[in-house]
Amino acid sequence: MVLDLFLIGLAITLYPLPGMAFVLVVSAPRGVYKGLAFILAWLACLVAVIAMVLLFTGGQPPAPRSPPGIVALVAMLVIGLGLIVYGEHRRRRRHRGDPPPSSDEGEGAPTSRMNRATVWSAAGLAVLLQPWGMVSAAAATVVKADLSHSASFLALFGFCILATASLLAMELYMVFAPEKAQRDLLNLRAWMHRHKDQAIVLICLLLGLWLVGRSLYELT
Repeated sequence: MVLDLFLIGLAITLYPLPGMAFVLVVSAPRGVYKGLAFILAWLACLVAVIAMVLLFTGGQPPAPRSPPGIVALVAMLVIGLGLIVYGEHRRRRRHRGDPPPSSDEGEGAPTSRMNRATVWSAAGLAVLLQPWGMVSAAAATVVKADLSHSASFLALFGFCILATASLLAMELYMVFAPEKAQRDLLNLRAWMHRHKDQAIVLICLLLGLWLVGRSLYELT
């Protein structure tokens, strides 16, 4: 479980789309407060998903080969296959030269919209941009958590922190060096925008292959 949560958390924190949006959030007026709202909503989603799974399992992992355990593995297999299909779809579209579904051309447009955004809309954006496929994979993994051992608590806490690490780093940078951070983060966003398709393909394919292989191994 620990290794699975580590890989899923790493994939979530490296996924480029939330990070690109977060840069606009913290670069807007009162950006630190909006960024904090974004992070809190992001963490709330992760904690809520984990809490619902633990409420369902009672904090005890299902017995091997039991129906709940098999359902969790099948769910992980389906999610992994979905990530592979999505990654391959993005890769093929990129090689065909198709335009992205939503272009960021004209940096002023998204920046202007974010300048008018409120703290609440920043929090809502965090919910919308959560990579729910990867979060669902984490939920299927949390089924194995045994709350009678402190290691499970540490693993779940570490997952939440790792999945939020990139956002926390940008928020802290903005707090302690706002002017320099704004320039650097906007440059980072421009770089992420140029390479986001490659990153999405790589993350989805690697994580999807891991989830499929892991679930097939435990099902057989």
